[in-house]
Amino acid sequence: MTLESAPQFDGAPLALPIAAFQPSDTESVVTLWKACGMTRPWNDPYKDIARKQAVQPELFLIVRDGKDVIATIMGGFDGHRGWVNYLAVAESHRGQGIARTLMSEVEQRMQAEGCPKVNLMVRPGNDAIIAFYEHLGYTVEKSVALGKRLISDR
Repeated sequence: MTLESAPQFDGAPLALPIAAFQPSDTESVVTLWKACGMTRPWNDPYKDIARKQAVQPELFLIVRDGKDVIATIMGGFDGHRGWVNYLAVAESHRGQGIARTLMSEVEQRMQAEGCPKVNLMVRPGNDAIIAFYEHLGYTVEKSVALGKRLISDR
């Protein structure tokens, strides 16, 4: 899928292709994630990228504008549920349907693998992002996310 097949915004067709992440994209991706406030001290983004390259790398997608990576999404399917992480769009490219198109693409790829449901987590207070996902058909579910780090990134 390309962004050309996504809904048009501001009357102009979007023409940036979705591509698979390549190792040469690493620095640009980390820079984007930092600019979007997605990195955390306890998660090394370089290790997150390396881990993703070892498991379902075809679900790690990017969008470039020229040579710059301006959007990312990282999906995964464990045979029971799909997960989405690192959906990021550069501030300069927001409002063009890029995030919506990336979500649609990763959902289609997971569905083709038999994925019946996609889960994702949003940090509390990020109301704009929650509204974005609700607009895509996601619902806030009454659950508590628990986590346990098995391998330290520090």
